[in-house]
Amino acid sequence: MMAPEDVTIRPATTTDAEAIARVDIASWRGAYSEILSSSYLASLDVTERASRWKAAVTAADTTVLVAEDASGTVGFTSVGPTRDEDAEPGDLEIYAIYLHPRAWGSGVARDLMRTVLDGLDPGVVVTLWILKGNNRAQHFYRRHGFQPDGTERIDDIGGRPLTQLRFRKR
Repeated sequence: MMAPEDVTIRPATTTDAEAIARVDIASWRGAYSEILSSSYLASLDVTERASRWKAAVTAADTTVLVAEDASGTVGFTSVGPTRDEDAEPGDLEIYAIYLHPRAWGSGVARDLMRTVLDGLDPGVVVTLWILKGNNRAQHFYRRHGFQPDGTERIDDIGGRPLTQLRFRKR
C-alpha cells in the first residue's frame, strides 16, 4: 500500500497528458464497471483522452494537479469555472478527481482534495457531479463537506442515459 507521504502533488504540464489519460481510463474501468458497459469501457482510448488532457492543462482558467509516486502518476484533479447554468460568477467546479485503482484507499485522493480546497478563496462555492450509484465517491465528497443540492442531470455515457447528482460546498 502506498503512503501519502510518498506522493508529490504538483501542477500538471502538457507532458503529463498521457499519464493522466492512463490513470483516467484505469479509474473509469475500475469505478464504473457496474454502471457502464464493458464494451464502452474497453473502447476508452489513451490517445484521445491525452489530447483532451493536454487541452485542459493549457486552458488559462483550469487548474490540473497530478499526484505521483516513484512509479509515476497515480492520480489527478481538474478544477475551473463551473459549467452550470444556474451558477454565480466566481463559482468553481471540480471537473475530475481520479486515482489509479491501486491508489484507492491510500489517502492520495484526500490529499488532492485538500490541496484544491486549501487553494481557494474563503466563501467560494464549489460544485461537482457524481454518477448516481457511485456510492464510494458520494461518501468521499461528503467527508470533505460537499452535499447534494437536489440538482440532477441526465448524461449519455457509453450510449446509456445516466443520472448525475450535483454536490455543492461553500
